[in-house]
Formats: sequence, structure tokens, C-alpha cells
Amino acid sequence: MGGARDAGWVAAGLLLGAGACYCIYRLTRGQRRGGRGLRLRPSRSAEDLTNGSCDDVLNAEQLQKLLYLVESTEDPVIIERALVTLGNNAAFSANQVIIRELGGIPIVGSKINDPNHSIKEKALNALNNLSVNVENQIKIKIYMNQVCEDVFSGPLNSPMQLAGLRLLTNMTVTNDHQHMLNGYITDLFQVLLTGNGSTKVQVLKLLLNLSENPAMTEGLLGAQVDSSFLSLYDGHMAKEILLRVLTLFQNIDNCLKKEGHLAVQPTFTKGSLFFLLYGEECAQKMRALVNHHDADVKEKVTIIPKF
Repeated sequence: MGGARDAGWVAAGLLLGAGACYCIYRLTRGQRRGGRGLRLRPSRSAEDLTNGSCDDVLNAEQLQKLLYLVESTEDPVIIERALVTLGNNAAFSANQVIIRELGGIPIVGSKINDPNHSIKEKALNALNNLSVNVENQIKIKIYMNQVCEDVFSGPLNSPMQLAGLRLLTNMTVTNDHQHMLNGYITDLFQVLLTGNGSTKVQVLKLLLNLSENPAMTEGLLGAQVDSSFLSLYDGHMAKEILLRVLTLFQNIDNCLKKEGHLAVQPTFTKGSLFFLLYGEECAQKMRALVNHHDADVKEKVTIIPKF
């Protein structure tokens, strides 16, 4: 019992000292000669770790202690802080590999099922940073369905929802895992239409990833989307949103034109995205945007075919 308690205190000390800030100057100073990358400092004492310094990234031993802490403690405050520290360290490519090799992805991934939304959010943020590594994506993809369910059933515009959307966006940068969202496209458009500005932008980033893949075009165009979607093409819409919905249309239209794709046109039902994008109301909005006051918007509209 005493040994386990001592290990817990050492790990807790690690947590308090690991902090969220990683200073570029410190990291640069920590590089080995000869361009061998970031210096991983040997294990430090609990006293050193609690002094609030921003020196170096954590080494494998320290990361292992954090993972043990996440796995073993039931204290939600400690779990949350440990996940924050792991997430910050996962921003570095070397640690993305180390955490995977330590078996850390399943440990972090298990916390997306935690009923505490703050812990769930921190776990999603950590997985998001880990997902930058392509090999890590192979292990993270098993959580995608659960992340989708949480994103579409959780509180609208919440930090947890945004964290989930960011993870899904990272996981769909390439075409490898995009098919796993086939059953959630209508849900994505629903969140797009009901969410606030930040949520809209994040959903559009995800939809733009999907829209570049011809294999996803039919699913996008066949999604049932409320007619209020066309309000996103109004001239007064925020530029960061307007440019993205225009690019969405452009990408889908380009995919439709790809040789051999959708050679036999599927039957899209009324109320689908296809009917909205290629209907008269959308055409009118496109013609109005030709005279938009912003040069970037005007340029983007001219790329989309005239109606």
C-alpha cells in the first residue's frame, strides 16, 4: 500500500509541474547538437516539477507516470489535469510516438466515455493532438463512432462538442476514414444550421474535408438538409462562413464533373442538398454574390458555374 501511495504522490507532483505552456525559446534551447530533435530531460523530482517552469517536453518515464495516473486514480480533478498535460505534450511529434508506444491511446480513449463532460473534452483534445500522427489514427479510428454520437447528442456549442468536431476534422484530412461518417452527414448539417458561429466554422471545416473526396459526393448530395441552409449564402453572412460554404459548393461541383463519377445519376429526393444547391433560389443567391463588396467572395463565386 505504501509503495502505491508513494507512486501516486510522485505522479501527482508530475501533474502539477507539467503545466500547459511550452515555450518555443525553451524548446529551441533544448535541442541536441546535430539537429537530433528535442532533448527529453531525465526524470525530475516532485519538487522540481512543481516549480512552474516551462522547460523541455516530458520524457517517456514522466509520460508513463501521467498515463498511470489517468488509469488508476478516481479523482476527476487529477484526471482532468493529467489529460491536459498529456494533450499538451501530444502536440510534439516525438511524444505522439512515445504515447502510442506506451499504450497511451487506449488509456486516453477510455476517458471519452466518462460522464464528466470536462474530462471527456480533455480526452478528446488529447486524442486530437495525437491524431496528427498517421499511425496513431489507426488506433484512434475505433473511437470515431462514439465521438460522432457524443457530438450530435451532446450540448450544442459546448466545449465538448467542439473538441469532438476538431478530432473528426483531423481524422478526415485524408480519405482513409471519411467513410465512417457516412451515416452522420445529415446530423452534421443539422449542427451546422443550429450552432453558433464557432460551431458553424468547425462543422464546415469537416464538411470541406469530405467534399474533396468524390467517394463522399453522393452521400453529401443525398443528405436531407433544411432549406435554411441557403441562408448561409446570404451576402451579410460572416466572411469565414460564406467563403467556406462557397468552397463546399465548388468542391462538390468539381467532384460531380470528375470523369466516370456518378455516370448514372442517382435519384436525389426532394429536400436533399442536391435540390438546394442546384435549385433556382441558390442560383439567385449566387448571382447576387457576384456584386459582393468583398473581393475574395466575388472571386470565389466566379469559379462556380453560372446558372
